Amino acid sequence: MSVLTGNFNAGDHSVTEAARNRRFGPIYSRNVRAVVARGLMATKSSNWMVMVSGFFEPVLYLISMGVGLGAIVGSVQGPGGQEISYPAYIAPALLAVSAMNGAVYDSTWNVFFKMNFAKLYQGMLYTSLGPLDVAMGEIFLALLRGAMYATGFTAVMGVMGLITTPWAILMIPASVLIAFGFASFGMGITSFMKTFQQMDWINFVMLPMFLFSATFYPLSVYPQSIQWLIQAMPLWHGVELLRQISVGVFTPATAVHIGYYLVMIALGVLLTTSRLRKLFLK
Repeated sequence: MSVLTGNFNAGDHSVTEAARNRRFGPIYSRNVRAVVARGLMATKSSNWMVMVSGFFEPVLYLISMGVGLGAIVGSVQGPGGQEISYPAYIAPALLAVSAMNGAVYDSTWNVFFKMNFAKLYQGMLYTSLGPLDVAMGEIFLALLRGAMYATGFTAVMGVMGLITTPWAILMIPASVLIAFGFASFGMGITSFMKTFQQMDWINFVMLPMFLFSATFYPLSVYPQSIQWLIQAMPLWHGVELLRQISVGVFTPATAVHIGYYLVMIALGVLLTTSRLRKLFLK
């Protein structure tokens, strides 16, 4: 347990008293680094193959759809009305999908196991750690994974000649923003799940988002009523944000996409923290 909590002992009464008297009460002890350190150690010993494998999925989609289908499609209209190649059109969308997938895996299935089988969070919260420490630590780990995927995929885009503007480097922090939004909500939603069958609903929601968030074709191909539904989904905002950045075209809609994720992050962190407190600090 000492690995999880630094210098704190779970059975020490003084730790409990310190938690009650600290500035943020039992919610936050400013020790997120303990949660992150434990997560990195676990990843190094057992989960690194899962993390590496997650990088290749969007790359394979880019090669198969972008190069294969792109030879038939030709050029398409990108942000600002300029003509771009089909691989350059779908690559930013696949980057958004990659950020989403990495964050969702870490904040859902990973969290589900730790919460319901390993009982890890109960052990953490018996120490000086508060629910906000645990939430932010787990979310940070998901962001780290999203940043690794974003950096690697952006490098692949560069090798394939799909980066045409220096603005494209901003796709990496933008991808982290996208990952943050999905990770914060993913962990909160997972706290309601009790069985593997319930966890299947996550894939049931993610697959339609991937297919219908204008990832492979423009939003305009759908009827107006379907367009409104797609524009309400978080992945669409991520796809559009990265597409604009990839060609250096910025409009008022760019701020809307960023604002969408900032609100999503705030609500997600609030949901996750309140759920951990309700479940484990009764």
